[in-house]
Amino acid sequence: MTLLLIAVGAAVGAPLRYLADRAVQARHDSVFPWGTLAVNVCGSLVLGFLTWLPTNGPVGALLGTGFCGALTTYSTFSYETLRLTQEGYRFYALANAVASVVAGLGAAAVGALLAWAVTGS
Repeated sequence: MTLLLIAVGAAVGAPLRYLADRAVQARHDSVFPWGTLAVNVCGSLVLGFLTWLPTNGPVGALLGTGFCGALTTYSTFSYETLRLTQEGYRFYALANAVASVVAGLGAAAVGALLAWAVTGS
C-alpha cells in the first residue's frame, strides 16, 4: 500500500513540477533557472510542514515521499548549476547554489513553523 501511495503522489508531483517550471521560466528572460528554484522552494515548504505533523504514516508516503519527492528535483538543480558554470555564467551558478540552499532550508523552517502554529504542538 505504501508503494502505491508513493506512486500516486509522484504521478501528481512530477507533471506539476514540469508545468510549474515551464510557467515560471517563461516569465523570465534570464539564464537563471527560476522555475527549478520555485518548485524546490515550494516543495521544501510543504515537506517542512509535513515533517512537523504528529501523524505522518500514509500521508507522509503520499505527500512527502511521493508528491514532494517528485515535485522537487536535486538532479535538475545540480545539472542547471553545472550548465551555468560551463556556459560561463559563474555568478548565476553560485547564486543558484546559494539561493537554492538558503531558500529551501528557510522554506522548510517556515513550513514547520506553520504546522506548529496549526497543531499547537
